[in-house]
Amino acid sequence: MAKVTMTVNGKSVSRDVEGRTLLVQFLREKLNLTGTHVGCDTSQCGACVVHVNGEAVKSCTMFAAEAEGAEVTTIEAVENDDGSLSVVQQAFQDHHGLQCGFCTPGMVMTATALLKENPKPSEAEIRDHLEGNICRCTGYHNIVKAIMAASGQDVSSVAAE
Repeated sequence: MAKVTMTVNGKSVSRDVEGRTLLVQFLREKLNLTGTHVGCDTSQCGACVVHVNGEAVKSCTMFAAEAEGAEVTTIEAVENDDGSLSVVQQAFQDHHGLQCGFCTPGMVMTATALLKENPKPSEAEIRDHLEGNICRCTGYHNIVKAIMAASGQDVSSVAAE
């Protein structure tokens, strides 16, 4: 066991973990932050995306010890300071960018990182950026539309597929 210390959602946390503890396990099991989902355990689905030092990371691909001293942001901290939905979360709601909701936390975290890096992405850039996130329900159309809307772009040209 080793002690791991990091800042999660703005709060300093320290816990003892085994060396093989994944960041997603640390968040879910040690901190009870269950918004970060485990969908595949093989880094294929993107349901576990969090931000580590501002970068989108699949938390099932990183050991908790690798996040020593890092700033980690999970879906639980994406909302606005007043508790209202973030622009991305609101766009997902407004444009029906979710169905069962299992992939939604990872999609929102991935979209938030994309918009930070590229505030006005094209439809093709959004689809390319979402390549590491799997949604089994929506077919991605409304997810893409939601991300474009969150970026302030006109979504009337996003064609249904």
